[in-house]
Amino acid sequence: MAEQVRAWAPQAPLVREVFHATMTSHAYPAHTHDTWTVLLIDEGCVAYDLDRHARTAPERHVSLLPPHVTHDGRSASQDHGFRKRVLYLDAAWLPVSVTGHAVDRPVLPGAAARALTEELHEVLARPEDTWQAESLLLGLRDVVLGSGRQAIPAAADVPAARALRDVLDDHVVDGITLEEAAGLLGRSPAHLARAFQRAYGLPPHRYVVGRRVDRARSLLLHGVPAAEVATAAGFWDQAHLTRHFRRTVGTTPARFAGSA
Repeated sequence: MAEQVRAWAPQAPLVREVFHATMTSHAYPAHTHDTWTVLLIDEGCVAYDLDRHARTAPERHVSLLPPHVTHDGRSASQDHGFRKRVLYLDAAWLPVSVTGHAVDRPVLPGAAARALTEELHEVLARPEDTWQAESLLLGLRDVVLGSGRQAIPAAADVPAARALRDVLDDHVVDGITLEEAAGLLGRSPAHLARAFQRAYGLPPHRYVVGRRVDRARSLLLHGVPAAEVATAAGFWDQAHLTRHFRRTVGTTPARFAGSA
């Protein structure tokens, strides 16, 4: 296991930094961040003190460290390092009231936290998909609040879900953030995301990707060249279209068009 580090600051609301690292012998001294730290251990195990309490971040689990709380870090094994992926998120992402529970129980239970965190790292690694982070962060926020037994407002608001769907449909190509949609509809982004998920069974960002793929299919079947379809359907470029098209349809745009 060779030591490696990669860090970047994506253009995504609330995401201060993304940090991927493989460490063999490095030990982090006691320090704090002014952000929430979402820590995913891909390999190995990290031992650390959090607010002077011994904690571990186990492999294939997500841990949440609060802002302004002192912690350090080192491999739990002298013979093996660790590989981690970290999101540093603005303090406004979660209410201050979550801090105590995060100190007591930093490891987030269940598969949902890991799935959302892994998808966040996936979209944040590609500038063309960074816009999806907004919806994913709202989903992860709800997972955190639920694990901490915080009250999450009821999400059964079908009119709001339908209104958001209409707004998303109006902006399939140019795109619109949940923050912008919330301003138009007089609801909070979190409420809109929950209501949409409950009404339609998928988060807003996945709905938009699906609508863009549908638009691309129609354009391809009407003879529009694949190179032009990408931007006409709302994708970054042809490679971006191909990746999502293959994932959704099971084939490439070129093969799809050639089958017509």
